[in-house]
Parts: sequence; C-alpha cells; structure tokens
Amino acid sequence: MHPGATNTIVDVAGLQVGHAELTGEGALSGTTVVLPGPEGAVAGVDVRGGGPGTRETDALDPRTLVERVHAVVLTGGSAYGLAAASGVADALGAAGRGFPVGREPHEVVPVVPAAVVFDLGRGGRFDARPTAELGAAALAACTADPPAQGVVGAGCGTLVGGIKGGVGSASEVLADGTVVAALVVANAAGSAVDPATGELWAARHLGPGDVRPPALPADRTALLAALRAAAAPPTLNTTIGVVATDAGLTVAQCAKLAAVGQSGLARAVRPAHGMTDGDTFFGLATTARPAPDLAGLQEILTAGADCVTRAVAHAVLAARSVETPAGHWRAYRDLVGRDV
Repeated sequence: MHPGATNTIVDVAGLQVGHAELTGEGALSGTTVVLPGPEGAVAGVDVRGGGPGTRETDALDPRTLVERVHAVVLTGGSAYGLAAASGVADALGAAGRGFPVGREPHEVVPVVPAAVVFDLGRGGRFDARPTAELGAAALAACTADPPAQGVVGAGCGTLVGGIKGGVGSASEVLADGTVVAALVVANAAGSAVDPATGELWAARHLGPGDVRPPALPADRTALLAALRAAAAPPTLNTTIGVVATDAGLTVAQCAKLAAVGQSGLARAVRPAHGMTDGDTFFGLATTARPAPDLAGLQEILTAGADCVTRAVAHAVLAARSVETPAGHWRAYRDLVGRDV
C-alpha cells in the first residue's frame, strides 16, 4: 500500500475540501464540503442503515439525466443540517457552476448531493445546527491543502461507540499511478475499538504513512474498564463520506465505489449499518485518467474500501476529548493515556 503525497482525499487532483464549524455557547456541529473542479465529477451513491438523511441521492441513479455533481456536502444537524447544502448550491449557482438549464451562462442548477450525521444537542443546544450560511462558509474555505482531521467541520459533534469521533482521510496510489482516496465523518453507533484488546478494529489495516495508534500497556485491565465506561448506549448516529478516484469511471461504477466504501466501514466499526445509523457514501471520479479495464477497476474498488477503513482510524486517532453541558466525550488517545 502506497499512500499519496498527503495521504488525504486531495491527493486526487482537482478535489478540494473546506470545513466550517458553528460557534457560540451550546454549539457542537459543522459542515464539510468536497469540491471538484468547475466541470464537476462523475458521481454515484450507496445508502445503508435504518436512519439516513440525504439530499439529491436519487439524481445519482445511473438511469437519470445527471452524471456529474458540483459539490458534495457532509454535515451535522441531522435533517435540519441539509440546509447547508442549499447555501452551497446558491453560492455555486451565483458563480455559474452547475448543470446548464438555459441559454445564458448563469442559467445553471448546481447538483449538490448531501448527507447528514446525527449530532443534535451534543453541544448543549438542540437548535444549534448548520445553516445555509454555514454551508456557504465551508464552500468558501475549500482548498487543495490537506484537510484538517479530527474535531472539525462535520466531525465536530460526532461519536463512535461513545468515544469521540471526527473527520478522517486516507489515500492510496496504485501501481499504474491511479489515485484512490476517502474522506469519512465517523459517527457510528458501533464501536471502533475491540473490547477484548482495546485496539482499534482498523489498526491491522494501517500501513506506511498512516497515523500510528498509541502503544497499549501490557496490563490492559484498567484500559478495558475505561473503554467500557466510556462506551455509551447506542444513539442516533450515521457515518458518511466520499470515496474518490481520478480514474474515468461511469456513474454505475462510482456507485460501486461508494458501495465498497461501506465494506471498508464495516471493517473499522462493529456493528455498522444498523437501524440507528444511516451510513451513506458518495463515489466520485474526476476522470482525469482513462477508464480502467476490469482488473484495474477491481484494484480501484479494493483500494477504496481500504481507504475508508484507514480514514476511520485516522478520524478516531485525530479526535480530541470534548466536554459540553450535554456530556463529556473522551478521545481514544486520552483513554489509552499514551502518545505515539
């Protein structure tokens, strides 16, 4: 496994990421935008679990008219947070970026699919949730620099099995130069930690260039007790993310790329895709490289699943402990009590 230069989703040339967070007392939520180039990216989607919150996923069906999206919005706020996507669409439309629907250059409709995580009330205020203005701010923050990870953007109010979640990303460069990458907002009812060992489920899938988990003590009795105490009863959650490549994929192949992302999630979190999770992944292809043959497509799919698994680990390892009027959620590193 060979990660890209930044080991994040921006290793797929042309993609940018922006985060924005709510501020003020009782706020613990935010929005993350993945932005392709002006022509957009071919896209597909895969939605699983019992409680999804999404926008414009039907438009990504291979049987529909639209093939390219102009941004993907990942946001907190549950269904209320979908308002953030409206802010992104308005800003893109004002810039003339979107699907042409008229004779004039400004007559466009941006295609902006979105998915939400449940984080309502985790900062102390149930009504502190992303707005259209916050979505526009996340879009304005988009850059090709490596995105911040951990408690940022849509990862601000996230939990994974009761410990602090966040945003994570990872990439892989295949032998032929094709780049595959993922960005994940980890917010799962299931746990990222093996309760028998205290290790991350995803740890065995990490490789060169990845963030290393902290060393665990030889006697793990106290650690396992602390992990059990930190684990909260299952709540409403949902993990969302983007799996991307620079290969020339079709809409149907992008949907398959999103689907294998779900398999990567299931290696990093146990259980995944439950009734209180609405796990949703988008597959993006910038099409800068040629279309792969069957063997090449299989390599891309395998790497996509691996990148999601590693991105979940990076999210948990980058998270910091957070205390609000609604609760105290400890980060995995703080529970272990050791650094790398």
